[in-house]
Amino acid sequence: MPGALDGLTVLEFAGIGPGPFACMMLADHGARVIRIERPRNVGRFGDGGNRDILSRSRERIELDLKDPAANAQIRELAKHADAIVEGYRPGVMERLGFGPDVLLEDNPKLVYGRMTGWGQDGPMAPLAGHDINYIALAGALHSFGHAGGKPQFPVNLVGDFGGGGMLMAFGVMAAVFSAQRTGKGQVVDCAMVDGAAILSAMTYSFLGNGMWKDERGVNLLDGGAHFYDTYETSDGKYISIGSIEPQFYALLLEKTGLTGDPEFAVQMDPSGWPHLKDRLTALFAARTRDEWCAIMDGTDICFAPVLSLREAPQHPHNTARGTFVEDDGMVMPGPAPRFMGTPAPRPSLAGRS
Repeated sequence: MPGALDGLTVLEFAGIGPGPFACMMLADHGARVIRIERPRNVGRFGDGGNRDILSRSRERIELDLKDPAANAQIRELAKHADAIVEGYRPGVMERLGFGPDVLLEDNPKLVYGRMTGWGQDGPMAPLAGHDINYIALAGALHSFGHAGGKPQFPVNLVGDFGGGGMLMAFGVMAAVFSAQRTGKGQVVDCAMVDGAAILSAMTYSFLGNGMWKDERGVNLLDGGAHFYDTYETSDGKYISIGSIEPQFYALLLEKTGLTGDPEFAVQMDPSGWPHLKDRLTALFAARTRDEWCAIMDGTDICFAPVLSLREAPQHPHNTARGTFVEDDGMVMPGPAPRFMGTPAPRPSLAGRS
């Protein structure tokens, strides 16, 4: 059965990180994504190799972007595409002869997705950077880490993928929707610094309403609260607790044997959080992760074990939903979100013909 994006054609200029992630999402749901790779990149991890999950379910062609014959071929492909996605620094595509003015003249309905860290304009637009830099400038990185410690970055999930690739996939589809109604394509300027900022919208809302201190590790959702944190167990593994609502907090106290303890009766007083966290740290360290799972699984405590990358695909909930799939011996996340009427095709590392 075709996916939800069956009939959509996207031209992807090969890169690494957020651009390929956006195109993976589109391809996952049935779009025809034609990935243009430079010949020297073929087989390199992250640039089209068959073991690169971000490059799955694509058609691939090898072209030297500086070759005049390739120029004509790319312009012809773009004439019949709904969208393109490129991740070069500002001005590079123009110098190659594939800027938006050129391609939109050939195809007025084309959506031209531009994926960068700093955006197409502004004083930092021409500069190099990576996820850690973009989320730093957006204010997001400042919030990650323990009280009194240095900022701890969450791998490259917030800038590259949440604030980059996923935002690009949304931007492309929003612009395609507009083009279908108006007949006019447009440029989508997707900057990871903007994306990291918009992912922080709720945090900025809390800050503006006096519900958030502008420091790490002392707030409700950043590890400051004893009832919203991770705890080490006796076997060196970890569990996660998120018992914010009163009824869930009451369950947490019940299952940990703390019901009626006067110190835990006042949940939302930040002045008591450090001491209560110390007490929970000692309590959770007395049992293994599996023992705590036996006590807390199946309840509304808001609990889950902290699973490793190798453990997560084996968890019964993930196996029941098919959250992870396998192709050619590679375990990988399956397409998301789920469409009940147009389920996504099974992803293929070998691409599609």
